[in-house]
Amino acid sequence: MAKAVITGAADTAVGRLEGSTSLGLQAEAARAAVADAGLSLGDIDGVLAAYSFTAPHLMLSSVVSEFLGIRPSYSVAVQAGGATACAQVMHAAALVAAGVCRHVLCVCGDNRLTGMTRDQAVAALAEVGHAEFERPYGIGVPPAYALVAQRYMHEYGVTSEHLAGVAVAHRTHAMRNPKAQMRTPITLDDVANSKLIATPLRLLDCCLISDGAAAVVVSAADAARDTARRGIDVLGTGQMNTHEHIVAAPSLTDFGCKQSAAQAFARAGVTARDIDVAEIYDSFTITLLVELESIGFFARGEAGPAILGGALDLAGALPCNTHGGLLSYAHSGAAGGMFHVVEAVRQLRGDAEGRQVADPELAFVHGDGGILSAHCSLVLGRS
Repeated sequence: MAKAVITGAADTAVGRLEGSTSLGLQAEAARAAVADAGLSLGDIDGVLAAYSFTAPHLMLSSVVSEFLGIRPSYSVAVQAGGATACAQVMHAAALVAAGVCRHVLCVCGDNRLTGMTRDQAVAALAEVGHAEFERPYGIGVPPAYALVAQRYMHEYGVTSEHLAGVAVAHRTHAMRNPKAQMRTPITLDDVANSKLIATPLRLLDCCLISDGAAAVVVSAADAARDTARRGIDVLGTGQMNTHEHIVAAPSLTDFGCKQSAAQAFARAGVTARDIDVAEIYDSFTITLLVELESIGFFARGEAGPAILGGALDLAGALPCNTHGGLLSYAHSGAAGGMFHVVEAVRQLRGDAEGRQVADPELAFVHGDGGILSAHCSLVLGRS
């Protein structure tokens, strides 16, 4: 029996939200998630906030708590790039299992699209690179992922068409989601003809920049019985960090998602074959393809052809990123990963109208921070 349960989940509108602020979006998502759990803000005794590019603060979790008007007995900010949301859930599950907290609010949000200029966004992402060995030579986030893509294509026969298939599959999901930022249909040719960003990655191989926020409430299993909604069990968690900078990566084809997923599966007592729906970080098309194969959903070199054959669709072998993912739903910093968590909860509850996977019992969620650096995996189950 799970010791931790996700009792509430919510996200805001996404895309271009003129007049929005990082704190305002986080507060909106937080209040909605708490209400979804059938709780009041006064019931929250733990707060885990993420980080913000537009409103950075040394103690952002305390700032969020103050803004919401609550005084949690445990509060800390979590920073793990795209793995932050899953790490927050993992952290919260440990807190409630240990009896430190009863109800932990995990919240992420930013107004990156309207709150930053293009130059500011580029400059912020450039800080990811190693100060001595990467940034002086001009390498940024897209070129680093392009480096991974080129090596992976060389080793396993992945083609640009396979990568384009990922983008098309995600846009197909987003077209079913009225909240998605990008809902215009795209084809393989559209991806192939989009602007070249860093060989072999093109514009439609890259995630969006968005405003938006998302939050979940993680409760102790016995406390969850007192909430209004049926909870979603946190059955297994795992984390692995192999490097920070791509120059120090032990491999360009083998990453920590393999170990983090294996931990989560083992703790949940399941395997990749048991998963009914997956929500996996997709900062670039190559990110998802690499992780699908490294985690074990597909053998090396087999994900691309399977995706072109419809494997990620609702009735496919592995329905994946059913909300549209970072490529087509939205990507607002740490909230990008939390959108994946919220979608997994909705799928398991049967609340994903228009994009619902048939009767899912187990969901897998994975977050990736940095250049495939920090990895955190979750196995969630329907109670």
